[in-house]
Amino acid sequence: MYKVGDSAEISKLITEEDVYLFAGITGDRNPLHISNDFALKTRFGERIAHGLLTAGVVSAALGMKLPGPGSIPLSQTLRFLAPVKIGDQITARVQIEEITADGLRFTTRCFNQNSELVLDGEAIVEPPAKNSRT
Repeated sequence: MYKVGDSAEISKLITEEDVYLFAGITGDRNPLHISNDFALKTRFGERIAHGLLTAGVVSAALGMKLPGPGSIPLSQTLRFLAPVKIGDQITARVQIEEITADGLRFTTRCFNQNSELVLDGEAIVEPPAKNSRT
C-alpha cells in the first residue's frame, strides 16, 4: 500500500486574513505577526506569518494527501529556517522515509515561491488503514 519514497505536496497562499485568523484562534497575537509598526523595527522589516501556520500546511499535506484522510499524527519535529511573509506561496512536501510498526516516518519540508526551504522537519503518522475499525 505505502512504500518508501512515496511523496505528496500541497500549496497554500499565505494571506493577511490567514495570519489574523490564526492569531485569533490560537491567541498568539505577537506584534511581529499583527502590527506593521512593530514589525518594521524587527530584523524582518515587515510582518511575518506564524511558524505554526506554516507547519499547518504540512498537516494539510499529511491529512489530505499522504497518508490522507483518517491518518493520525503521532509526532512532529520542526525547524524554521526562513520567515514566511504575507503573500508567500508555500508548498509542503512530505515523503515517506521509513515504514515501522508504529506508522510512517516522513520528511516534511516547506518551500516558498522562490524554492527557498523555509521549514524542515519530520513526522510520524499512523495511516488510516491501521486505525480503521472496519
